[in-house]
Amino acid sequence: MTAYEAGTGDAANPLKQLARHGQSPWLDFIQRSYTESGKLKKLVEEDGLKGVTSNPSIFQKAMGHGTDYDPQIRQILADRIVDAGTLYETLAIHDIRAAAKVLHPVYAQTAKVDGYVSLEVSPYLARDTKATIAEARRLWIAVGAPNLMIKIPGTDEGAPAVQAAIAEGINVNVTLLFSLSAYKKVVEAYIAGLEERLSRGESVKGIASVASFFVSRIDVKIDKEIDARIAAGDREAESLRGLRGKVAIANAKQAYEYWQGIVRSPRWKKLADAGAMPQRLLWASTSTKDKTFSDVLYVDGLIGPETVNTIPPATFDDFRDHGRVADTLTQDLPGAHRVISEARRLGLDLDGVTRTLVTEGVRGFEDAFDALLGAIAAKQAAFLGNKVTKTTLNLPASLDTAVREELEAWRTKGNVRRLWAGDATLWTGRDEGNWLKWLTIVDDQLLALSKFEEFQAEVKARGFRDALLLGMGGSSLGPEVLAQTFGKHEGFPHLYVLDSTDPQQIRDFQDRIDISRTLFIVSSKSGGTLEPNILKAYFFDQAKKVLGDKVGSHFITVTDPGSHMEDVAKKDGFWKIFYGEKQIGGRYSVLSDFGLVPAAVAGLPLKLLLESALRGEKSCAASVPPAQNPGVVLGSVLGVAARDFGRDKVTIIASPGIYDMGAWLEQLLAESTGKDGKGLIPIDDETIGKPDVYGKDRVFAYLRLAEDPCPRQDAAFAALAEAGEPVVTIELHERRQVLEEFFRWEFATAVAGSIIGINAFNQPDVEASKIETKKITNAYNETGKLPPYEPFAKDGPFAFYADPKNAAALKAGTTAEAILKAHFARAGAGDYVALLAYIDRDTATREWIQKVRLSVRDGLKLATAAEFGPRFQHSTGQAYKGGPNTGVFMQITCDDVVNLPVPGEKYTFGIVKEAQARGDMEVLAERGRRVLRVHIHGDLKSGLEKLAQAISAAV
Repeated sequence: MTAYEAGTGDAANPLKQLARHGQSPWLDFIQRSYTESGKLKKLVEEDGLKGVTSNPSIFQKAMGHGTDYDPQIRQILADRIVDAGTLYETLAIHDIRAAAKVLHPVYAQTAKVDGYVSLEVSPYLARDTKATIAEARRLWIAVGAPNLMIKIPGTDEGAPAVQAAIAEGINVNVTLLFSLSAYKKVVEAYIAGLEERLSRGESVKGIASVASFFVSRIDVKIDKEIDARIAAGDREAESLRGLRGKVAIANAKQAYEYWQGIVRSPRWKKLADAGAMPQRLLWASTSTKDKTFSDVLYVDGLIGPETVNTIPPATFDDFRDHGRVADTLTQDLPGAHRVISEARRLGLDLDGVTRTLVTEGVRGFEDAFDALLGAIAAKQAAFLGNKVTKTTLNLPASLDTAVREELEAWRTKGNVRRLWAGDATLWTGRDEGNWLKWLTIVDDQLLALSKFEEFQAEVKARGFRDALLLGMGGSSLGPEVLAQTFGKHEGFPHLYVLDSTDPQQIRDFQDRIDISRTLFIVSSKSGGTLEPNILKAYFFDQAKKVLGDKVGSHFITVTDPGSHMEDVAKKDGFWKIFYGEKQIGGRYSVLSDFGLVPAAVAGLPLKLLLESALRGEKSCAASVPPAQNPGVVLGSVLGVAARDFGRDKVTIIASPGIYDMGAWLEQLLAESTGKDGKGLIPIDDETIGKPDVYGKDRVFAYLRLAEDPCPRQDAAFAALAEAGEPVVTIELHERRQVLEEFFRWEFATAVAGSIIGINAFNQPDVEASKIETKKITNAYNETGKLPPYEPFAKDGPFAFYADPKNAAALKAGTTAEAILKAHFARAGAGDYVALLAYIDRDTATREWIQKVRLSVRDGLKLATAAEFGPRFQHSTGQAYKGGPNTGVFMQITCDDVVNLPVPGEKYTFGIVKEAQARGDMEVLAERGRRVLRVHIHGDLKSGLEKLAQAISAAV
């Protein structure tokens, strides 16, 4: 017979006889099917069961296996977007309430002495007093059952939490007590809590508490040491042997003796007279681990008045079958003292053992809770199916092992929780904690959804045909993904994104729009960035010519509070001002107003998009263990591959329908991690080749859109995986899951930054180019001309520029082909080549740069970046200057056929672009980078063709 089958109902039932001796049998077990089937009720009726305890290990066995909880999990997931921790808690509270309902008659019959069900605060809080108090309070309210006990660990940090909870009238089960000294602190906390209530004039009646004193684990530790010393031939072998299986019960008897003294004290009498109930000792860990001892040793030997024994199911059955009932707690107390004294004489370190057991107990509950939450997270992902993205890893064995080790290290150190708590020491210990508002921005945006929906309706009502966003970097790249991925929506303007100072590109965008029917979005976090300011000035001036005094009604801004752009918007009468979050850096801002406002303008389904983003957030929540946390898994792959294997080139390929994700990821990865000589170098949009064109410095990330598959890409990635290259495939089932991936990649980047060992939220090298650019534009404003700048070589339409050091390395060549050959020859294994083109970014030039980069890649077997300036300066520029010195850079500039004025300035957009190219090159050279500038004079198209030929010949 098992405890699952109810008791015998026999009057001689040892379990029922315990009541005659003042002890209450509780069951150390809870499971939904057990309660729902009526088996728990039968134990109450037939075995005199008087309470139930739970802990993470019990819930892990109950929830992590089988299907009992599946129907409720599916129901919750159908109605809500939750993290694994919330899902667990919802299930646990359901079980606790159900068990409390079964036990409520006992609670009533015993006048609140018994009939309790225990629910533990998160094991992760065992060393955090303040958080434990908050959690105890929250769970007490959430369950809402009078016969609930909140389990709080009896650690040094837990004791003050016990006092606070008791003072608030919360029933408490103090767990993980092993030593008399720890127990004394808990008794003091209980009494002090009651006294605090009494001093406030509040009742102390009906507040229950038990102190869970663990037993068998002490003998396991002590007996193991005894056996080892006997085996080693210890001369005290006989004395040691006589202590086996006795220390734990002796230790418990001492605690009971101390309790008896407490309840006889005048201090306690005052509380008792006010109606206080004593805090009973509860014997926990009462299953016998050593098979040479009686299987009911820790029940038979611990029977006494006003105590509880919480018994595991198997031991419950055993005691029912052959338990012996007697007042054993008060028997031979001198003998118990002799056992403890003898243990000390023999050097059996009981104090050390109990300290170790507390540490192991906390760790064990954390491990069990991790396993529980991991199992729930895995079930959650399986049940959600295509509602969330799916990740497949194909990693070489050595990298796979290293990633698994990193994930385990993150688990044991609690790093996911540290990240969510804003613990700056996870990175460099500086100001990282001040830049984490992106972690919860989705929740804030959902709460503010009506604001965006009302704005969206206003945009539609005003009938704009076009919308032109003016921004750079984080302000533009996210909105660009949304515009390219979701296209135009009926009844809403076509969203364009302009992030260039190239005058031809500006003119191209101006020609696409109807200014009289265009909404301009000026997007700038700081409000002081050069490009958005001069783009605003230009288009405001152009729009005023068409719209007159109504021009401000066609402009809105997204900027941080108190910025220069806010002042400009107010002065110029902008229609709307939306505010960003100062605690979110630009590259992490896509889910803030910097992304959501353009999404609203474009008529995108905001609620659906935010819900997808929320799924990304919840899948990466603090409660999701690293191995099941998609953000941590991805970040660990990227971080470990770079740190330990030199695979720091993250090659990003996305399906055609979501191709622009790569441009956003470039900035996120490069600007976040590329600093202090370390970092990830993103390689976007580099058409996948055969495995033999790659070195051993890559990780491949494939963002695959299931609704728009590309068989050629699928085949290419399959070949890479087969060849042993590390491939991360992320399958999006529909386009709106790019929002889920926005959050996941932000989280992964923060994780990778921690692993690499940098601050993932600053950009120390971006400002350098801005400073140099400003020097040059200021000089132009003062003198009306640019500072002199002479090429070190010319060949046909090409002029070559470099700083003295780089020029010296290349001067041996007199032809374009020779100079380029010398430049590219400086690249070695593990390096990359970056083409930085300060030209109009249109279809033709994008096709040209792709063709050229592939010829370089295939010729040199090196990673290639194909970038347009000045756009890349606010993206990959940080990594190029501050990351590993593995880049070989080639700037490409040209004569501007079109030039445009910057209102209020002497310089033009062409001058600004030239200043930006010069400034960036100067900083690259200053940082010791291998850099060359090629300027094309005359016709750009023919010049690009000739340059492509020269590059092809050079490599």
